[in-house]
Amino acid sequence: MITLRNVTLRRSAKVLLDNASVTFNPGEKIGLVGRNGAGKSTLFALLNGTLHEDAGEFSRPAQWRMAQVAQDMPETGQPATDFVIEGDTALLAAQQEVHAAEASDDGERMAYAYMALHDAGAHDAQARAQALILGLGFKTTELCNPVDSFSGGWRMRLQLARALMCPSDLLLLDEPTNHLDLDALVWLESWLSRYEGTLVVISHDREFLDAITNVTVHIDAGKLTRYGGNYSTFEDTRAQQMELQQNAYEKQQDKIAHLQKFIQRFKAKASKAKQAQSRVKALDRMERLAPMLASADFTFEFKEPASLPNPMLVMENASFGYPPPDDAPAGAPPITIVRNVNKTVMAGQRIGILGANGQGKSTAVKTIARSLAPLGGGVTEGKGLSIGYFAQQELDVLRPQDNPLEHMVRMAREGLPAGQSGREQDLRTFLGTFNFSGDMVKQPVGTMSGGEKARLVLCMLVWQRPNLLLLDEPTNHLDLATREALAVALNEFEGTLMLVSHDRSLLRSVCDEFWLVSHGGIEPFEGDLDDYQRYLLNEAKRAREDLKESLKNPVESAKPAAAPVAAARKAPVNLKALQNSLGKLEQAILELQTKKHALTARLATPLPPQEIGELGIEMQKLDEALEAHEEDWLTISEQIESAG
Repeated sequence: MITLRNVTLRRSAKVLLDNASVTFNPGEKIGLVGRNGAGKSTLFALLNGTLHEDAGEFSRPAQWRMAQVAQDMPETGQPATDFVIEGDTALLAAQQEVHAAEASDDGERMAYAYMALHDAGAHDAQARAQALILGLGFKTTELCNPVDSFSGGWRMRLQLARALMCPSDLLLLDEPTNHLDLDALVWLESWLSRYEGTLVVISHDREFLDAITNVTVHIDAGKLTRYGGNYSTFEDTRAQQMELQQNAYEKQQDKIAHLQKFIQRFKAKASKAKQAQSRVKALDRMERLAPMLASADFTFEFKEPASLPNPMLVMENASFGYPPPDDAPAGAPPITIVRNVNKTVMAGQRIGILGANGQGKSTAVKTIARSLAPLGGGVTEGKGLSIGYFAQQELDVLRPQDNPLEHMVRMAREGLPAGQSGREQDLRTFLGTFNFSGDMVKQPVGTMSGGEKARLVLCMLVWQRPNLLLLDEPTNHLDLATREALAVALNEFEGTLMLVSHDRSLLRSVCDEFWLVSHGGIEPFEGDLDDYQRYLLNEAKRAREDLKESLKNPVESAKPAAAPVAAARKAPVNLKALQNSLGKLEQAILELQTKKHALTARLATPLPPQEIGELGIEMQKLDEALEAHEEDWLTISEQIESAG
């Protein structure tokens, strides 16, 4: 077990843990919660050995293997699969020992080295790594792409996959959900529920914590308090404790007032002096209770919109996407992500937008927000439409070199909403309501934390007094208290809301209906978030079953995939069917490649002649199946491009 006994931890002059004690037992899944700056990441640094206690005792079993997500952005041309495989430190050590044994020409050492390599899972390392990569939302065609070809958020997903790849007894996860969409989040919850080691996770996603943790440790005022149960249980228990402590404090205050009144009344009377003195001593002996004051919560509200056009938006046969890249040849077509959108957005609608990463959620929001032009069809805005846009990447709407006051001044110059003042002092006062006060109003945005940037964007949104809010992952860097404040503010907002988020608690509390972006279109999703989660799990299960079936007879598995190709040649193009077929082919190709890799590894070891012959025949079948699948993949890909 991990034990902290009377531990004090400092960062510079600031004391973050003060005489704190707690125990983590093997196999527990622990949620570490507390306000930003309370010391959660500092405690992680103690757990992983980068910091040492300033006082007290800290112990962690020496034999425990530890894994955590590296916080640096990987810069390497290494293929994604190889990068993740290297996260398996046991496998890496076994491979190094094999190389050393082979160089030593020591037969016995080589025998033990090969056994250790097998025990470390060399035979299925590629399959395990690719399962993690795909689970976190990557496409089959991206498995061998260079790491540095991905954007920052996707590279951090690879860092997460690398940490999960590492065999561990202790897994430390600091905000693992920040770069995930809902599909990947559901997969991660399922993976962590099967993890057998001790898990310590920092997260501001209450549903994620509720789903995977069975212990909650709260950091507050330099102390660690352990609670049995998940985050919701912790909140209920803590609320009861706060009420009891406040009641005890109030009773003590009444008693103190009574004693002091007696002392003041009778201290000058000789006949009562003895009793008065005894009460003075009673006051001195009394252990004073502190009032149970909840930390001041951050709150804000959206002002009533100046107008509510109805409808807000009308999309007719609209197509969303991106212009061709700068390096594309002249005349290259644009990149279409979503097609034939026919939707009307009415005043007061509260729409949650669902769909896997890459399907077009952010593309649709950017187009509605006027950051992208429609590629086809039309998007007609209602008269008086005022859009407030929270971009997934805050710096899409913020300037790193400018400070919060400069952002507000510029916005005021561009056009004041009705009833708003553009005086600098009024802007400073308004920023103060979002906890930007003193020197912070002059701090460059580029030096701020993710949470501070998100708060500034919210501040700017409220100032604009919009009637349509477009929010793309607004909670990525918000702590639990600020998420709660956002949910309250959105519930009281009188305009129209369109929300993309992996925070299920926020989606549940503020959305009345859902749209599903998938297979190049946008359709209503009939059901709630529980139905959507079941839909995701069923889709994943169906994909696994298809893969297993394809491995039973690799040659025959090529035949069903050919049917959609032939049908597509004769019938009008059904884009969704083609995309479904393409996805299934990609999964089948991955499994066949994985099986081929395993066969290659077996053939590289000493085997009886008969077995070598059997494996050779199986390898030939795999090659034929792969060739057939790849031909169909090319055919369907060409048809999808033509349909675009």
